[in-house]
Amino acid sequence: MSAAALPSHAPVADAPGSLPGARTLEQFLDAIAPRAFRFAEAGLRHRADAQDAVQDAMVAMLGYRDRPSAEWPPLFWAVLRSRIIDVQRRRTFRLGWLASDGDGRHEGIEWADMAAGPSRRNDSREAYATLVEALRDLPRRQREAFGLRVLEELDVATTARVMGCSEGSVKTHLSRARDALKKRLEPFR
Repeated sequence: MSAAALPSHAPVADAPGSLPGARTLEQFLDAIAPRAFRFAEAGLRHRADAQDAVQDAMVAMLGYRDRPSAEWPPLFWAVLRSRIIDVQRRRTFRLGWLASDGDGRHEGIEWADMAAGPSRRNDSREAYATLVEALRDLPRRQREAFGLRVLEELDVATTARVMGCSEGSVKTHLSRARDALKKRLEPFR
């Protein structure tokens, strides 16, 4: 069957850097939302603020709808990172006298692994909670570098563009983050 004979809804190859299957901005945002929320929650340590930051970043992305889909990931992460920093600055300004940020409670993210037994699900929740706590304790730049390079799998150049620093700085922040996490999570190996 020739390309001309294919129906119009036939799959098209994904653009480099875009999420697999994301043909529209809405599909891209749907696919990236859970990871973006976890990234924002780790940086803001407050569920509602994280949801607001992700929503604001998604609304801002509507202005980039006409850009090629390969440009969406770095644009989105840069916008989200800016929004997280804005919320952190506002919080510092308004609540600078207050030692804690938020109500101190953390509502866990529901785990999709419902087939595992209760003991295994509990172990997974504990491991995830320990990782989240360790990530939250990292300095902001190290946490961003780790999240974007390791969790989001962006390349060094894209991460540097998103973070607004040199590629060497990204590598330094990532190395320090990995060292800190390794020391912190050593007892769980």
